[in-house]
Amino acid sequence: MKKVLLASAVSLALVGVAHADEHGGTYAFDNKDTHQFITFKISHLGYSWLYGRFNEFDGQFVYDAENPENSSVNVTVDTASVDTNHGERDNHLRSEDFLYVSEFPEATFKSTEVILGEDGEADIVGDLTLRGVTREITLDAEMVGHGEDPWGGYRMGFEAETELRLKDFGIPMDLGPASETVELEISVEGIRQ
Repeated sequence: MKKVLLASAVSLALVGVAHADEHGGTYAFDNKDTHQFITFKISHLGYSWLYGRFNEFDGQFVYDAENPENSSVNVTVDTASVDTNHGERDNHLRSEDFLYVSEFPEATFKSTEVILGEDGEADIVGDLTLRGVTREITLDAEMVGHGEDPWGGYRMGFEAETELRLKDFGIPMDLGPASETVELEISVEGIRQ
């Protein structure tokens, strides 16, 4: 379930910039200064929320200034970097019951379509591969902002969210009816190359 969120996180970032024609180009994720996050939450028995994140992921997005619908995003997540602030639980999440990181050390997301909405919002449709299973997902994405940074570069930032069914990605562990889906939130900042 955690693998899912990371892939989603990257894809959401590239869509919402349709009005920023002059800012096209390829943007690499800013992972050196940790200006990016893939977080998730899943219900615990229907009584509370369990939160976590993936600490290591990378990717890039291409913004097509002339035709924003032709923009794209690619993300790779290190599934072993799952972190819920509890070592024993994290080891369980890395096991065959969940992410099976020894067999599937990476999760990936590759966009296939960008559908522009209003006010910088967009749906980013793409293929998420998690635990060896590839499914089409949609990220609800929104641009946070863009502009020059203090070091002479140019940046764009996005947020996105989606919801994934654990069973859709072959996760065998049954956590009960309240925990069949995981919510992913992604925040990404890209530096134009």
